Amino acid sequence: MSSIGASFRLARAGWVLVREGVVAALPGDQLTGLPKFGWRVARLLTRRRALKRVRSDRLANAVARLGPSYVKLGQFLATRPDVVGDDIALDLALLQDSMATFPMSEAVAAIEDSLGRKVSDLYISIDAPVAAASIAQVHPAEVATPDGPRKVAVKVIRPGVRKRFFQDLESYFLAARLQERYVPSSRRLRPVEITETMAQTTKIEMDFRLEAAAYSELGENTRDDPGFRVPAVDWERTGRDVLTMEWIDGVKLNDIEGLRAAGFDLKAIAATLVQSFLRHTLRDGFFHADMHPGNMFVDAKGDIVAVDLGISGRLGKKEQRFLAEILYGFITRNYMRVAEVHFEAGYVPRHHNVAAFAQAIRAIGEPIHGQPAETISMAKLLTLLFEVTELFDMETRPELVLLQKTMVVVEGVARTLDPAFNMWKTAEPVVGHWISGNLGPQGLLIDARDGLGALMSLVRQAPDLAARTERLSRQIDAMAENGLRFDPETAKAIGKAEAHYNRSGRIALWIIAATLVFLAWQIT
Repeated sequence: MSSIGASFRLARAGWVLVREGVVAALPGDQLTGLPKFGWRVARLLTRRRALKRVRSDRLANAVARLGPSYVKLGQFLATRPDVVGDDIALDLALLQDSMATFPMSEAVAAIEDSLGRKVSDLYISIDAPVAAASIAQVHPAEVATPDGPRKVAVKVIRPGVRKRFFQDLESYFLAARLQERYVPSSRRLRPVEITETMAQTTKIEMDFRLEAAAYSELGENTRDDPGFRVPAVDWERTGRDVLTMEWIDGVKLNDIEGLRAAGFDLKAIAATLVQSFLRHTLRDGFFHADMHPGNMFVDAKGDIVAVDLGISGRLGKKEQRFLAEILYGFITRNYMRVAEVHFEAGYVPRHHNVAAFAQAIRAIGEPIHGQPAETISMAKLLTLLFEVTELFDMETRPELVLLQKTMVVVEGVARTLDPAFNMWKTAEPVVGHWISGNLGPQGLLIDARDGLGALMSLVRQAPDLAARTERLSRQIDAMAENGLRFDPETAKAIGKAEAHYNRSGRIALWIIAATLVFLAWQIT
């Protein structure tokens, strides 16, 4: 029944996308056979007024009809241009996560259920919401402190959003499985794995304790950084469904005229924004992954204050070194080193030729060095780089794609503040400092210390590893003598799962086809 329900929801979503002209806006002229026939039918079924809209507006209308979980799906896919393409990703990035507010009584009930206390015991006052998104809405409130009342922002989860999301998630998984099964060319993109990533990301985003922890971690990392901070969290009034934090009075970064009127130096703000982002990625390996201008304010001191940390990104030490060496390699025109870094990180298979890969890298770097520095886009460079790496069988790296998407947004905001923004001149001090500190003598000492720690850990685990090795050896000998066998329950479970998988796929296809035929008949 779960599969049938998911099939109906998927069919409804497909119908809405068709009627709002989203499918018709796709480049169907390049298709052949049955897909092209389906695209032509979709154009015939599109509302007439939808055909007059641009693609981004069609997407916005479709998502508004489908509900909050599809807003999150669109926002997630906007971070994956490798999956949906650059043009579609840009359209999805324009989706506004703004929805109607829900009643105050429901917000109060959510707060009290989450924190186990009366709202009157937690806050001196709490007012009507000032903003509402797909997952939550934000209320201004006041709390009592030894220094007197203090204004705070209270983020409260939308009632029923988890249930709705998990229902729609079944449809996403069904679509991903069907895509993998019937569209072999899409398997390289691993749609089921992408759906699992989205599911995990949204689960984290819907637990406000984890967002509060992200604020806390980023706050500690940036405590001594110039010109950047995040709001302080009120942990006493924070739970799974409610997040209370410092209220920020400031001018949003998308209010250019407001920033000018307040007397702020827009060029300095642009430089601070980019250098802060690079510090977070290179120094800390933890960054705000949703840094659009609506999520950033400039306070009275001129500091950038970032909010809405539901989506964050992490880079391991290998990825930090990879990013720094790539950027520095392009700055110094050391294309061979950029190529070697890809091979050392294991991102490009060893059977490819390093020199040939360096030649491809040079094809990206040389045209850039022929341009004025202020016109060079680091985000565009990374986009071109990932396009080239596909030719050399580099698999999709979700952490690097999220980094690329965030860099595109950050650089775009910086250029809005300062049209002559010089990305390379701004980035060089941060990247150069990281290179000297991590790849020079000091970096060698750090690597030696980490290696020694890993060796000591291995020594401590030696007895357990020896025991495991002995057991594995006995099991291999037993398999060599007797062969690999399944017990009856395992074989039965495998057969049952395969039968269910095939039956679900057929049921879904028939339901989708029947629904579309019925709806087409209804409108004729």
